[in-house]
Amino acid sequence: MSIVSTTGLTRRFGPVTALDGLTIELPPAGVVGLVGPNGSGKSTLIRILLGLIRPTDGQATVLGSPVSSARDYAPRVGVLIEGPAFDPGLSTRANLASLARLRHLSLARVDAVIAQVGLTDRDREPVRRFSLGMKQRLGIAAALLPDPELLILDEPTNGLDPAGIVEIRELLRELGRNGRTVIVSSHQLSEIEAVCDHLVVIRFGELVFAGPMAEVLTRSREHVDVAAEHPADQGRLRDALTAGGWQVAVVDDVLRIAAPAERAADLNRAAIAAGITLSRLVVAQDDLEEIFLEMTGRVDGELADGRAAAHGKVA
Repeated sequence: MSIVSTTGLTRRFGPVTALDGLTIELPPAGVVGLVGPNGSGKSTLIRILLGLIRPTDGQATVLGSPVSSARDYAPRVGVLIEGPAFDPGLSTRANLASLARLRHLSLARVDAVIAQVGLTDRDREPVRRFSLGMKQRLGIAAALLPDPELLILDEPTNGLDPAGIVEIRELLRELGRNGRTVIVSSHQLSEIEAVCDHLVVIRFGELVFAGPMAEVLTRSREHVDVAAEHPADQGRLRDALTAGGWQVAVVDDVLRIAAPAERAADLNRAAIAAGITLSRLVVAQDDLEEIFLEMTGRVDGELADGRAAAHGKVA
């Protein structure tokens, strides 16, 4: 059974189409990345799945129940959307205990989730002393209180330091391995690539890709990054390589050549023939960010053209 299923899911706000015929199936267990440029409909999709807004057309089910009956599955869903709000004068433990009582949950869950998110040593401190990253941990703990089958997290690593990001990454992987489905919406594509088993890419309300992360990464291509020893030679190097038939792009002041690793020596010889010494020659593989940009648009101009082509569809 699919944990989340949509068929032709459409949502309009007056003349604006936020979602346009979205059809997806999310498998049980594992971590699902939900990504797309700003204004692509990710938040609209999440709100529909939570029963906060109704679709204009199409169908959607969560945990086997239609979104029109969200009360049927709400107790089995944990959510962290936007900035979590807590009583700043209360401690971690007191805030979570209050939420547990409101939801008629066992107070034993409070100890369990505090340990899960790494707040055991800070559980007696008032929340007003917490950094943004600590509040994010507390928000994830609150989402885990009902021991949910489906967990929906929006930017779960927001504000965390590198060590905290690694801890939350491991937590999400563990949750997925233990049978939960975790939907993570994030702009940090390196984290999405590191933690997710499944990926959904939406571009201006339309589905671009939905499937295993391994499948989307098969679109990855090898490339070679080169740079001239002297910055003044960079333009001349680009012209020489282009004239030699190489496909050249400029990425962060480096020339990126679409070529496999075995052509690196040829590139070096082409630079030498042009009288240019290289300070950098690195063979690399496209990461998820590069693939995502190819799918959705690389610069603001491309994104603007995409929005115009989508006839005003935003979210």
